[in-house]
Amino acid sequence: MSVLIETEKLTRILPETVPVTLVRDVSLSIGEKEFVAITGPSGSGKSSLLYLLGLLDRPTSGILRIAGRDTEPMNEQERAATRLSTLGFVFQFHFLLPEFTARENVEIPMRRLRRLGRAEIRARAAELLASLGLGEHIDKRPDQLSGGQRQRVAVARSLANDPAVILADEPTGSLDSHSSEQVFNILESLVRERGKTVIAVTHDLDMAARMDRQIRLVDGKIDYGMSS
Repeated sequence: MSVLIETEKLTRILPETVPVTLVRDVSLSIGEKEFVAITGPSGSGKSSLLYLLGLLDRPTSGILRIAGRDTEPMNEQERAATRLSTLGFVFQFHFLLPEFTARENVEIPMRRLRRLGRAEIRARAAELLASLGLGEHIDKRPDQLSGGQRQRVAVARSLANDPAVILADEPTGSLDSHSSEQVFNILESLVRERGKTVIAVTHDLDMAARMDRQIRLVDGKIDYGMSS
């Protein structure tokens, strides 16, 4: 199994008057086709770690490699290009653009990457939405969709550029139990059927227990006694 994400003593400290350590000395490796939960109490650094892995924040120290490439020397343009081509994101709140339809929201990452022509982009967006049970809703705006449907659009958007890794921050946190189960099943299918690596921050321990393994954080550090 190839390692897709690897860290060595990854640390992020906010340089406040009294410095605040969000992530401390985190060393981990996550391979292809893994379904990994990041768990821990509120304020333990779960989302902070996910944002580091997703190149949304820079570490204060330590090493982060994505697909074998050291990210420390990357400039902002290279980091953005890596996010766009290799990483997909799903957040607790979908962050869909309200003025655009479901299909237009899914098209945005592909338009930014500029690998496909306009017709190909439209076709792929429609195909992704249909594969997630949204074929009849592609021309609806977010305010015309339910919470679960909006989150499925967000998953489709995360898949637009066929990334190797999906990073999800509390993807079921704002959903009812039925919609949460739907989204969980979709994330699991991305691993089992599409060969993606999915890393999800979650406070739902039942959900985490159904994933391949857990990385538990306490005070920004891995709790090796509780991680699996």
